[in-house]
Amino acid sequence: MSRPLVATIKLNALRENYLLAKRLHGGRVLAVVKANAYGHGALPCAKALEGIADGFAVAAIEEAISLREGGIRAPILLLEGWFEADELALIDQYELWTGLHRLDQIAQLAAATLSRPLHVWLKIDSGMHRLGIAPQEALAAIAQLRATGKVEKIIGMTHFARADELDDTSTLSQVGLFRQAIIDSGVETSLANSGGILAWPSAHADWGRAGIVMYGGAGVDRPLPDWPQSVMQLDSRIIAVRDLPAGEYVGYGSRFLTSRATRVGVVACGYADGYPRAAVNGTPVLVDGLPSQIIGRVSMDMLTVDLTDLPQVGIDTPVRLWGDGLPADTVAAAAGTISYELFCNVKRAHFRYVE
Repeated sequence: MSRPLVATIKLNALRENYLLAKRLHGGRVLAVVKANAYGHGALPCAKALEGIADGFAVAAIEEAISLREGGIRAPILLLEGWFEADELALIDQYELWTGLHRLDQIAQLAAATLSRPLHVWLKIDSGMHRLGIAPQEALAAIAQLRATGKVEKIIGMTHFARADELDDTSTLSQVGLFRQAIIDSGVETSLANSGGILAWPSAHADWGRAGIVMYGGAGVDRPLPDWPQSVMQLDSRIIAVRDLPAGEYVGYGSRFLTSRATRVGVVACGYADGYPRAAVNGTPVLVDGLPSQIIGRVSMDMLTVDLTDLPQVGIDTPVRLWGDGLPADTVAAAAGTISYELFCNVKRAHFRYVE
């Protein structure tokens, strides 16, 4: 029997979450499948969404080429654009859309030999201060791009720093700054990430970009009525049971001390599988569908859970680490991180794709 750690990816939930994002946003929405679809499997997820999604978005050209060679024909956007000018030949060959975030890249584009003009997503820095040209440079950059003769369409794009924080108004400031930067330019626009789609209607534009909300992560800092479905379920099993008296320590660093006679279950999953080592005592799990909690420190291949109040369970009992009934955001909060990181870190699990 193989190690019992299984990541089940529910493709129908993925599709429904995408359609929810598109309904909330209006217009067209890209499905963001960078970082191996946030750990869910880029090609299986893209295949499940093709014919439904208006296009896909990835971080780098290697990710885009993998999708193209896997049979994906829908538009694919390189969110970070090209890193070296010679990648423009591949962008042309694989018929990709590309981001552009530095003024010197306009000259690189003008010098490139292309078989067709490109769709260019011009990133404007409205306050994130990561990638993008300054707002006051936007209109001149748009004019320069048009003058190259190498551009079929320009989409003005920006990215929000705090769209997930519903009490913070900086998103509205970014929206205003971006719209002022491209006023009367005639370009299409894309502002909203998952948080923008869910919570900031003024950020809805020609194109949205659905990321974590598509995979069932919260996207914002409090529940909303149309809550996305969990797409990944991470499940394992109990592989050993220990009965300990009060006053015994459990695990590395003796972090947990039993205060009563305690029944301890050992689960086949650890930080080498992507479960966060920083998860604290009390982090919830579901054992045979019933609430339990982690006790002791997560180790490389195993973690330990409290079975004291579940006398009916034992070796080979299923354990849900996150998924239906236990949102990944809840687990992430207990580890001081975010569900994005949990999903992206999953490895050594058997991946199973279901409708």
